[in-house]
Amino acid sequence: MSVVYLNGEYLNKDLATVSVDDRGFLLADGLYEVTSAYKGNFFRFEQHIQRLIRGLDFLRINYDPVDILEMHLRLLAENKLEDQEASIVYLQITRGVAPRTHCFPPEETLPTVYAFARDFKRPDSKRWGQGYAAITVPDNRWGRVDIKSIALLPNVLAQQEAIDSGAIEALLVKDGMVLEGSHSNVFGVFNGVVTTHPATHEILHGVVRGSIIELAQKMGMAVIERPIALDEMRGAEEIFFTGTTAEVRPTVYLDGCPVGDGKVGPVTKALYDKFRSVVDK
Repeated sequence: MSVVYLNGEYLNKDLATVSVDDRGFLLADGLYEVTSAYKGNFFRFEQHIQRLIRGLDFLRINYDPVDILEMHLRLLAENKLEDQEASIVYLQITRGVAPRTHCFPPEETLPTVYAFARDFKRPDSKRWGQGYAAITVPDNRWGRVDIKSIALLPNVLAQQEAIDSGAIEALLVKDGMVLEGSHSNVFGVFNGVVTTHPATHEILHGVVRGSIIELAQKMGMAVIERPIALDEMRGAEEIFFTGTTAEVRPTVYLDGCPVGDGKVGPVTKALYDKFRSVVDK
């Protein structure tokens, strides 16, 4: 039986209930954060919290995350995940419970805070080494995807389209430019240069994305953040996605066509190995 956190309490998941008047349920009025832990050690926790605080400020949700680390650590302990190779804590904060209306409820309305922990399984080395397929999907999301909103219907539909097509990733395209995946950031390698879209309001500022940029630079790789046209991405030497649970995931087919030679490339492999050496130490 898993233990979750809900509004200051730790309780069995089956006993956790949220009002039908919660604004997260009625209006998707909230945001979320997913933080990874490796053998009980959270990866770049401060960056996750800073992104959370920025989102809370933007949405004007009055919540002080002062006890967030303690909550995360206890959820790992309560669910016996401290020694797990890889696990995550999902945190969701909504504006709270109030009669449904588009405008904000009274200031005294308390936010709803929910979190759970679970392990996540990495693919074995053989499966990872085969690479994965992705398809392109029009980007129908709202204009501030840098805010980690719980309003994820366009992402859900894009990801399901990928699954229905036999792929594992959906690459979102807007005005002929590739932005990111349905739940991950994307990189292309062009003439050996690691390339990704700038951290603007059009993409989520991924924590693993930032880590990979830093690792690539430390490894002496050329890195550039710039817009990438879909036609250019189709000719990339390598494509890989990054994310909290994706880590570094190679894409060897895009819309049914091989990326490069159709095999996991050396840049992707080197970055993944380096990432693993950092988080698994």
